[in-house]
Amino acid sequence: MTNEHFDVLIVGAGLSGIGAAFHLQKNCPGKTYAILEGRDSIGGTWDLFRYPGIRSDSDMYTLGYSFKPWTEAKAIADGPSILKYVRETAADNGIDRHIRFGHMVKHASWSSEDAVWTVDTERGAAKEPVRLTANFIFMCSGYYDYEKGYTPDFAGVESFMGSLVHPQKWPEDLDYAGKRVVVIGSGATAVTLVPEMAADAAHVTMLQRTPTYVVSRPAEDGVANWLRRNLPAKVAYGITRWKNVLLGMFFYNLSRRKPEKVKQMILRGVREQLGPDYDVKTHFTPPYNPWDQRLCLVPNGDLFDAIKQGRASVVTDHIERFTEKGILLKSGQELEADIVVTATGLNLKVLGGIELHVDGKHINFADTMSYKGMMYSGVPNFASAFGYTNASWTLKCDLTCEYVCRLLNHMDETGTKQATPRLNDPDVKEEPWLDFSSGYVQRSVDKFPKQGSKKPWKLYQNYALDIMALKFGEVEDGAMEFSKPAKKAESREPERLAS
Repeated sequence: MTNEHFDVLIVGAGLSGIGAAFHLQKNCPGKTYAILEGRDSIGGTWDLFRYPGIRSDSDMYTLGYSFKPWTEAKAIADGPSILKYVRETAADNGIDRHIRFGHMVKHASWSSEDAVWTVDTERGAAKEPVRLTANFIFMCSGYYDYEKGYTPDFAGVESFMGSLVHPQKWPEDLDYAGKRVVVIGSGATAVTLVPEMAADAAHVTMLQRTPTYVVSRPAEDGVANWLRRNLPAKVAYGITRWKNVLLGMFFYNLSRRKPEKVKQMILRGVREQLGPDYDVKTHFTPPYNPWDQRLCLVPNGDLFDAIKQGRASVVTDHIERFTEKGILLKSGQELEADIVVTATGLNLKVLGGIELHVDGKHINFADTMSYKGMMYSGVPNFASAFGYTNASWTLKCDLTCEYVCRLLNHMDETGTKQATPRLNDPDVKEEPWLDFSSGYVQRSVDKFPKQGSKKPWKLYQNYALDIMALKFGEVEDGAMEFSKPAKKAESREPERLAS
């Protein structure tokens, strides 16, 4: 056990964790920090997922950092390119020197008397206990379980003689060339896998229970590429970023105001891709409105091309059971397969599964309310980075990082040591953390914090509103309580060590 002390501990060395470290170095240069990463490499999601064709489903001008221009031609980037971008950011800014790999954070305990978090981790395969202390914890661990993805309990799955694969645990040696493949699912992972595998497989079938809205978009942003050729990189990137933010907000708001009009626009695009004889009503018309669940993006219409060329097909049905040869559907049809890929979703995990105590009291996050989408009622000096469901993840994370730095600097300026969101307004009503009908959300939403019916407890999912609140809004807003620990605690504060 060690007892190193840092001003800030960042948990997670993925896209948001590296961004958090950059903002901290820039805006709070006197703060010591370390990044605790449970795995052995930088990149988080983009290092973990290795399935064929892994790519972003947001454009890189908004998924990229506000401070580091995306300079590659493709706006819809592949996983290796995004991983390279994240690792470059860490190396170029000396952030990689602050990362403690193989440190899985298990428990954190806050002492109001000392204004200090005690953080217990397990290091390496031997799970060696390592203890650190910090004044502030910034969780950047994402929102899903890295150990395993979600797979339903399919009847008869043990009888299947072929290979069964979940995208989150893709085998490096899986050979699908010339094989019959069934991909179960209709989300972002499925629509990525199907055209990629169809290039080499004998045939790929996307088996879905319910269709998803699928939108084709050019892989390259012509306006962005023109701007980059004619303007300085940062200027071009800034213009493109705002262009895409505003277009995204416009489309989302239009979907909410005129869902039927947007629905018909999307379906018209699918019909143009697949032709008048294709059964768009069955296979590409969901029973819900656009943005009740996240839309799927296909670059250059690659999924539609694979279908038109006969290399892929879509089947909309329910699974009765697995058989030796493949999958028997409730309609009586049997899909024969050599490989079945269960692109059936993720398991959500609340704040990396960390167990939290405040002054000896266990914190159940489901009993807390989210403050400005990043902190939690009754939990001092603790924030998390969580992105948008209707736009790029990094847009919200960048704003969150800036706000955390503002909060830390305010505490320094006022000589306070504790910042605790307090829910004192009796008019605030509890609402679900996410208003999203997707299965992966509905399976776990009851485990997550609530949001409130009014600010600063409301989760807006709106970049413009969040800019006003997080970048320009008052830190002293009546809901954030600033305080100092007892005088006697000052002599017991652990000695600060440079990271």
